[in-house]
Amino acid sequence: MEMDGQMTDNSKTLENLQAAVSMELAAVSQYLLHILTTEDWGLDKLAEKMRAEMLEELGHAEEYARRMIFLGGTPEMKSAKTPTPAQSLQEMFEADLADEKDAIAFYSQAAREAGEANDIGTRALFERTAMDEEGHMSWLDLQVSLLRRMGEPAFIAMQIGQPASD
Repeated sequence: MEMDGQMTDNSKTLENLQAAVSMELAAVSQYLLHILTTEDWGLDKLAEKMRAEMLEELGHAEEYARRMIFLGGTPEMKSAKTPTPAQSLQEMFEADLADEKDAIAFYSQAAREAGEANDIGTRALFERTAMDEEGHMSWLDLQVSLLRRMGEPAFIAMQIGQPASD
């Protein structure tokens, strides 16, 4: 990146963008596993919600990879971690909640660092994603609360979709 005739070092920005690509690909894999798990458990409505989340995370990964290429980097399409199968809804929601909190902290810090490097495009991308993740965190908080207040059987009853018409 060039500013006022001087080349600026964007290595930290590229490093953060690569971390973001890998985090988002990990989220895509985790949500795919959640989709398969919740479908197996017969929770079709929850599986559809997880599918929407997976597609949003895939969009984030694409935006970060695109930004890396724009800045002259080469994204590596590797996942930050291997997805973990959940044994219960409580476990699924709590693990996702922890991941969202970590993501918000990372994206907030990455946005500050991009701002300090005068890279407003990358800063805005990190800020937008942090806001999206806050929305996910709020939804997950609600699910944990509903699960606790309603009990698992009543919560599960809300997640069963209509039988498919063949």
